[in-house]
Amino acid sequence: MSEALLVLEDGRTFRGEAYGAVGTTVGEAVFATGMTGYQETLTDPSYAGQIVVMTAPHIGNTGVNDEDDESSRIWVAGYVVRDPARRPANWRATGTLDDELREQGVVGISGIDTRALTRHLRERGAMRAGISSELDAEQLLEKVQAAESMVGADLAPTVSTDERYVVPAVGERRYQIAALDLGIKTATPRHLAELGVETHVLPATATAEELLAAGPDGVFLSNGPGDPAAADYAVETVKGVLDARRPLFGICFGNQILGRALGLGTYKLRFGHRGLNQPVLDRVTNSVRVTSHNHGFAVDAALDRPTDTPYGQVEVSHVGLNDDVVEGLRCLEVPAFSVQFHPESAAGPHDAAPLFQRFVDLMEEQRSA
Repeated sequence: MSEALLVLEDGRTFRGEAYGAVGTTVGEAVFATGMTGYQETLTDPSYAGQIVVMTAPHIGNTGVNDEDDESSRIWVAGYVVRDPARRPANWRATGTLDDELREQGVVGISGIDTRALTRHLRERGAMRAGISSELDAEQLLEKVQAAESMVGADLAPTVSTDERYVVPAVGERRYQIAALDLGIKTATPRHLAELGVETHVLPATATAEELLAAGPDGVFLSNGPGDPAAADYAVETVKGVLDARRPLFGICFGNQILGRALGLGTYKLRFGHRGLNQPVLDRVTNSVRVTSHNHGFAVDAALDRPTDTPYGQVEVSHVGLNDDVVEGLRCLEVPAFSVQFHPESAAGPHDAAPLFQRFVDLMEEQRSA
């Protein structure tokens, strides 16, 4: 097995063994705390451009299958695990994770102290990094320090669909929505379909006119990668939807885009939230949800009072209980709301799944008005 090394932009180096493809890759090093769902993580377009460090030590135990992908390919820039499974043990497995990474050209590293790496990223913040099984540490560090930062990165168009497609409702179609694909996961329209929603998915650069052309009952803004400050095209589209007073629901990157469309700012978190165990206070229902996260940017909004915007007052509907980060917005004068976490997370938890019903209820209210 080939030796490999991981180098952070501040020079800290970890040595281990090549895992997946042999080669060199660079990206932003981030850590994910989920103990399950690694296949969903790898195929989540929101992780584009990032080297993902898994904090759970044993990865690959259930292999890979043809059912759990969140998109058509693996998107991570690199993959870091401590103790990869020697062989998968699951009746649904159609192959090994190592082979799948190799086949898709994903460079990884195993056998390093992922706890030490995670602590370093928590203390110093997410940063650029590189993995290589062909360069020495000095060469790799030079490559890492020349790489682009995630700040200012416009990645949504690179992961979005090229052409419009439709996901039909399960059973009777009760509603039709337009979804702006900023990096949408397959679980999202599947959850909506179960509520009788037909989803028309459009590219990230679609205009408000294109989203509204078919007269949808509502508009959905998906998750996605990159810096929301670089996605002015999506912000302008959302302003058009708000002007039309069409019901709107956004998650993750969609929450940040809605925030910017309302005139709020966004900023980069020190090390982000990525995992399946993030406690969030839902101020609408006064309940606490354990939620799935994947974001490195957040909306800047007042927690203690509604904010005046060109579209009326907006309040923070959800707050992260670990660090008081804004986790959701609710417009009080237009039919729009959003959350920063993932209510559709295929690997769970599913505490926040009722938010899709809230979207359906909002569309029904507008239809009845």
